[in-house]
Amino acid sequence: MPKYLAVNAGSSTLKWRLFDMPATKLLGQGLIDRINTPPATVTINVPGRDAVKYDTDTKDCGRVVADLLLQLKKLGLVERLHDIHGVGHRVVAGGEDFNESVIVNDDVLLKIRNLRNLAPLHNPVQANFIDTFRQVLPWATQVAVFDSAFHQSMPATSYLYGLPYTWYKQYGARKYGAHGTSVRYVAGRTAELIGRPLDQLRLIVLHLGAGSSVTAVKDGKSLDTSMGFTPLSGLISATRSGDVDPSLLAYLMRKLNVTADQMVDLLNDESGLKGISGLSDDMRTLTDAADTNPQAQLAIDMYVNRVVQYVGAYVAEMNGVDAFAFAGGIGEHSSAIRAQIMSHFQYLGATIDAKQNARNSAEVDLSDPDASVRTWLVPTDEELMIVRDTYRLVTTQQPAQ
Repeated sequence: MPKYLAVNAGSSTLKWRLFDMPATKLLGQGLIDRINTPPATVTINVPGRDAVKYDTDTKDCGRVVADLLLQLKKLGLVERLHDIHGVGHRVVAGGEDFNESVIVNDDVLLKIRNLRNLAPLHNPVQANFIDTFRQVLPWATQVAVFDSAFHQSMPATSYLYGLPYTWYKQYGARKYGAHGTSVRYVAGRTAELIGRPLDQLRLIVLHLGAGSSVTAVKDGKSLDTSMGFTPLSGLISATRSGDVDPSLLAYLMRKLNVTADQMVDLLNDESGLKGISGLSDDMRTLTDAADTNPQAQLAIDMYVNRVVQYVGAYVAEMNGVDAFAFAGGIGEHSSAIRAQIMSHFQYLGATIDAKQNARNSAEVDLSDPDASVRTWLVPTDEELMIVRDTYRLVTTQQPAQ
């Protein structure tokens, strides 16, 4: 049976899952963490076996991929590397060039590199891994699955900023969004769970994690989303500021004596939960410390407030809502944050059951039995979407659905 890899490369991590297709049988999955600051930590999980863990000095893309493929053979997950027919790659930013997943050729790879300004922490790394896999597995079809593609359905009223229109035409100054692959999975799965057609639903998808976003999904399409030109805007995230008045940034650049690029780095890396609390970028740490640390509590409250603001706006934009769906590291694991957020939407009939909400990390209907608007916890599965798109393109050359 042909094997397919789903690859999710971050700025310092590489997550992968290997599937038998078309059965979508998971054969193994792994994480390589701290690639840029060796020793990197490698964790591999194979169903029915003990986890494999070890450290490595691997740093560059070539050695990371070589080590991954060696482990696939060593663990017996593939008999021959030629058994791998396709490799699907998560790519954060596709701009307006890509509104669906595509087979990678030289032109596609060049465009991904040229879109680095839309995702400076991700696109360059993801392009490098795609290039490496193309070289070491030349017989396997490489597919790019774009986070931004799902949001290409947004109307101009949602994706344009209040800037001169010529800036959009000349420089691509618009909202692109992110987390689209996750939102596509969660929206589709939520529709299945509540037993209604996706194209007849108004959904709020809350992907809350180290990077957090809210998306309004109406009739199966993205109507609006909180992340913008880059993932920096919108909600407060672990280390990202979210929305900030541009005039304040100009003021702070003068006060701090920093360049525009340095200011963006500060907004990306030193802000958000980390910057507000002065303690940690991890919601679990802040929750544990909140009773005795006022800044930790402030960071949590600001995070929740920003989510509530966006959700409220999107409910109005859709003229109502049929269901909420939580995903992402915080959305899937923090019952307290879910409860705080949903306490603001009882007026919509979106009440949740405390016992149900105490459950984490599995598909759960969080709703109170009498709730007129359902609330679900739906753990995301980006790699499943990636491998499905890859298999479809490799075998039929048909665009992703």
